[in-house]
Amino acid sequence: MQGATDIPLNDLGRQQAADAVAELAGTQWDAIVSSPLSRARETAEIVAAGLGIELGPSYNNLIERNYGAAEGATAEEIAAKWPDHNYPGLEPLDSVVSRATAALTEIEATYGDNNVIIVCHGTLIRYTLGALAGRQFDPIRNGSVATFEYAADEWHVLTVNDEPVEAVDAR
Repeated sequence: MQGATDIPLNDLGRQQAADAVAELAGTQWDAIVSSPLSRARETAEIVAAGLGIELGPSYNNLIERNYGAAEGATAEEIAAKWPDHNYPGLEPLDSVVSRATAALTEIEATYGDNNVIIVCHGTLIRYTLGALAGRQFDPIRNGSVATFEYAADEWHVLTVNDEPVEAVDAR
C-alpha cells in the first residue's frame, strides 16, 4: 500500500508515462502540474519532456489518500490485520475529494482557459471524477487519461480511461 508515502516511480510507471505521452500527442496542451510525490512528479517530467510543454508546479492537495497504518503493508498483511479495510488513521474519502477539488480550483485560477495536464494518484482521481460526474468509475487504470473541463461554473467529465464517458456509461 503506497498511499501518501513517497514511493519512487518504477520502470513500469515510466513506461506508462511514455504511453500517456503517445495518448496525449496531437492534442494542444499548455502545461502540466502534479502531486509533489516523487512518482507523480517524475511522471509529469516525462510527459512534459515528451510533449515539449511547461512543467508547472506541484500541488500538495493532489497527494494520494493517506491510508494511515496500512501504508507500506502488503495485501496479505492488510487482509490479516484489517479485513474490513478500516485502517487506523485512514483519511476519509470526503477529505480526499475536498482536497482534490480545492486543487482544481487553484489550478483553474492559475491557468484559466489553458489546457493543463494534471498528474496525480488513482484513488484521488477515481473518487474526484466520481464526485464531479455524480457516479463512480472503477477502476482507473494507471497511466490512463481522463479529461474534464470547467464550463458554465462547473466541472464536466468528458473521458475516463481514454474512453468517452458515454462509452463507459454504455457498458
